[in-house]
Amino acid sequence: MRNVTLILDDGSRFSGKSFGYEKPVAGEVVFNTAMTGYPESLTDPSYAGQLMTLTYPLIGNYGVPPFSIEPNGLATFMESEKIHAEAIIVSDYSYEYSHWNAVESLGDWLKREQVPGITGIDTRELTKVLREHGVMLGKIVFDDEPDNVLEATYAGVNYVDKVSCKEVIRYNEGADKRKVVLVDCGVKTNIIRCLLKRDVEVIRVPWDYDFNGLEFDGLFISNGPGDPDTCDAAVQNIRKAMKNEKLPIFGICMGNQLLSKAGGAKIYKLKYGHRGVHLYYHADNFHYPIELQFNTLYDRQLNNWLHDYLYKKDYPNSIGCILRERYEHGEFFNLETFEEVLHDVLSGCQK
Repeated sequence: MRNVTLILDDGSRFSGKSFGYEKPVAGEVVFNTAMTGYPESLTDPSYAGQLMTLTYPLIGNYGVPPFSIEPNGLATFMESEKIHAEAIIVSDYSYEYSHWNAVESLGDWLKREQVPGITGIDTRELTKVLREHGVMLGKIVFDDEPDNVLEATYAGVNYVDKVSCKEVIRYNEGADKRKVVLVDCGVKTNIIRCLLKRDVEVIRVPWDYDFNGLEFDGLFISNGPGDPDTCDAAVQNIRKAMKNEKLPIFGICMGNQLLSKAGGAKIYKLKYGHRGVHLYYHADNFHYPIELQFNTLYDRQLNNWLHDYLYKKDYPNSIGCILRERYEHGEFFNLETFEEVLHDVLSGCQK
């Protein structure tokens, strides 16, 4: 095992050993508080460009499930078609694994997908540093190659463009089915599954695709990585759709932020955000909240917004909220959380 060093922008250094693919990487260093669910988190496109630190100390003991594809083209046990995180940082990697559905170790999976993994890091101290100073850029350097160093960039990069689909994809097609356009900003497969369970046709389009010329009954804007301010093309397309007061529109995570921007809201970045999992191990990655100050839409004053916050008494597994936006063109729903709450919301909408 080769010795490696994690170097943060503030000069902090953490020594460890490599157990994944051996290459230097750089990115935004974040921490994830989940105790389980690393296959789901690693394949969540929302982690593109980030070095994922897991605060739970023992990682890898249940291995990795098979990468199988369902008849509809979706991965069975993963949230996308590949690992999107730049690297994984853990305290204690388990080289032995045991699980009825495991086919390989975490280390072998990382090597196959060419993603670094480092162990032996004091993740408690690293998390304290990130909590104190906020999320920082960092890089993983191999000690025997001190000059082979990459410089990290994250701000201003359009990671949504990197992870979004490149062409229109249709699921569960049918002439008699209701059609939902899904704007893919880095969608997780379980969101698509939740929609398909309602027996609707899902039309998955790239993030910057102008879907307004299509025939559809509802618009869904997905989660995704990076800064919403890099996605103006999506905002403009959503804004056009919002003119149809009879069109149901739902935004989740990145979609929440883009829908709010289309309505005139501003977005800002949290100091360190929230990353973990909810019930059933659905990964989350929240970093850009909405300023609850709404001033303009089409250069006109907004004065009729309604914010409904549904906290733990309604959704005990949710750290987010539902924001119902009502103004001159209609009412739209945003959700800053994930699938198990989405399931309840969709079921309620059907009623």
